[in-house]
Amino acid sequence: MGLKSYVKGKFVSKDFDAQLKKIQKPVGSLGYDPWGFNAETNRLVLTLYSGVYNKYFRVKTDGIENIPSKGPVLIIANHSGQLPIDGTLIAYALATRDKEPRMPRAMIERFFPTIPFLGNLLNQIGAVLGDPVNCAKMLANDEAVIVFPEGIRGSGKLYKDRYQLQRFGNGFMHLAMKYNATIIPAGVVGCEETIPAIANIKPLAKMLGIPYAPLALPVVLPAKVRLNFGQAMKFDGEDVREEEITRRVEQVKSVISDLIDKGLSDRKRLF
Repeated sequence: MGLKSYVKGKFVSKDFDAQLKKIQKPVGSLGYDPWGFNAETNRLVLTLYSGVYNKYFRVKTDGIENIPSKGPVLIIANHSGQLPIDGTLIAYALATRDKEPRMPRAMIERFFPTIPFLGNLLNQIGAVLGDPVNCAKMLANDEAVIVFPEGIRGSGKLYKDRYQLQRFGNGFMHLAMKYNATIIPAGVVGCEETIPAIANIKPLAKMLGIPYAPLALPVVLPAKVRLNFGQAMKFDGEDVREEEITRRVEQVKSVISDLIDKGLSDRKRLF
């Protein structure tokens, strides 16, 4: 029995299989696209992840319909939680929305592909090394791309600094302007509580060659997660000074801050 038959027969229900077939994701004859995405691996992972999304984190979304069904899109979100849980939840939400689902690509930190097996798995489910060249190629291919402009400044922050947006880089705005991409701001609330860290053990991080080594419980807590997606934002790219680009980045950041505040206000409890 091949992987396709095994997956469909053992894990993927007919209804969920029909939902995933709505996603338009061209792959080659071997089932991969040029960046390593594999349709059957993705189908299996999404099926297994449904319980995590719906029962463990009990994710609630608002504004998911704001994400265009086609064309280049940058989903710009706050980063949090030590692990890239936020990106996987955003991807699942978009891949399983009722109307015109999409399978977005996620830009990941450089150290993740160095972890045995994890790098290949992340590639097969749509993740791509967080490099401007890769992101540009994704947008040129009309992909929806999840970007966290805070980078490790956001994911590695301590619990005492939760929901405090860190500095945004300007790179995503340059790419949005060049490729006429739609920007969808997103506010993620809940992931800060999944792995609360009280300290960063810098000597250990240096020894292991990783960006940070959080002092935290070795468990992922079942915090309720809210994903709020804002209205589409478009920016022209003709003769724009860097100062104006920075202003536009701050405009996007301000919207994300408002979406975070909305999520914090709407949630009734942490768990």
